Amino acid sequence: MRALVFGVPPEPFGGPEDALTHSPVALQDVPDPRLIHDDWVITRPRLTGICGSDSKQILLDFGEGDGDNAMAAFCSFPQVMGHEVVADVVTVGPQARGLEPGQRVVLNPWLSCGPRGIEPRCPACEAGDYSLCWNFCDGDIKPGIHTGVSADVTGGYAELMPAHDSMLFAVPESLPDELAVFADPFSVSLHAVTRHPPPRSGRALVYGAGSLGLCAVSILRALYPQVAVAVVARFEAQAALARQLGADLVVAHEPRLAVIEELVGWGGGRLRQPLQGLPMAYPGALDVVYDTVGKPETFEVGVRVLKARGTLVKAGVHAPGRWEWSPLYFKEINWVGSNAFGVEEVDGLRKHAIAHYLDMAVDGRIDLRPMLTHTFRLEQWREAFLAIANQGDSGAIKVAIDQRQAGRVA
Repeated sequence: MRALVFGVPPEPFGGPEDALTHSPVALQDVPDPRLIHDDWVITRPRLTGICGSDSKQILLDFGEGDGDNAMAAFCSFPQVMGHEVVADVVTVGPQARGLEPGQRVVLNPWLSCGPRGIEPRCPACEAGDYSLCWNFCDGDIKPGIHTGVSADVTGGYAELMPAHDSMLFAVPESLPDELAVFADPFSVSLHAVTRHPPPRSGRALVYGAGSLGLCAVSILRALYPQVAVAVVARFEAQAALARQLGADLVVAHEPRLAVIEELVGWGGGRLRQPLQGLPMAYPGALDVVYDTVGKPETFEVGVRVLKARGTLVKAGVHAPGRWEWSPLYFKEINWVGSNAFGVEEVDGLRKHAIAHYLDMAVDGRIDLRPMLTHTFRLEQWREAFLAIANQGDSGAIKVAIDQRQAGRVA
């Protein structure tokens, strides 16, 4: 099959140097995937969203200073990436349950105990916290937390993709691929928001207006309608969509002093100016910040605008760096990580985050279709990632690889 492989010599390119020139990625012919265990299936990807972590990896944009990243223990190479996948079931293993050829499904990518064939399941998997599984490096599958980061479990940037029967959710007939493809990023933001919800009639900031940020805005509007929501957006296309999805305030991402001043003016805090550097709001203005960027400079703003004992939720991924964090201890701020998703509680009902998304999308409570701005064929992978690298010009928000027979090109 044809697949986009990471961890190989860069694909030769005859044009001028660009953000992908030195990236170790190439479109190659590789063996078709196998049924890893008898309860696995083979699928044919239809539409695969490009996750922010995938684009950072392929564009070599994680930042400097991440050579000692602990997560390097949880991956193996070479990789066929892509985990935001809508696919058709092609082959069903003899012990796979609940699936049949031709069925349209979305992927839950976590390579936890069940997919790895590990019994008894670890305490995290028993609790439905699949992204905290204890066994991401165990069993007879090479290390990898999810589809696309294990050398053994190829992802959606390919003509075929394997998956365990527990990793696939049937897509309702009424739901188009263009909405089903958001199951994964929606679920990531659902976990962040519902595990660390804003107080009733509180004020929340969504830092970043990419896929995770805009999903968070939609979730806050649907589940917490009384909460006032502000968004920091880098690009105008993102800002416009944040307003369309219901943000009460949208702020440009720089200069940071203006960001702080506008948020504090909106939220009602008071600014205190130090000898040098950015001012701090005390009393603060906001109850919770959902940071989908994860950079030192965004943390610095977040802790300055939060109320005492407010919450800073780190949902974005970037390389570490120094940041002035004295407001973190002074205001006794809760700084918490948010890692993907599993079984979540919404409106008193506990079920898998993807099941929540499919129900809410079918009911019309969530409509993320405007976020899908660009689609490209697999052989156009370079154009797809360059659209992300040049978002200011392209207006890209969510870009996807379209492998349907009549796939569209943006």
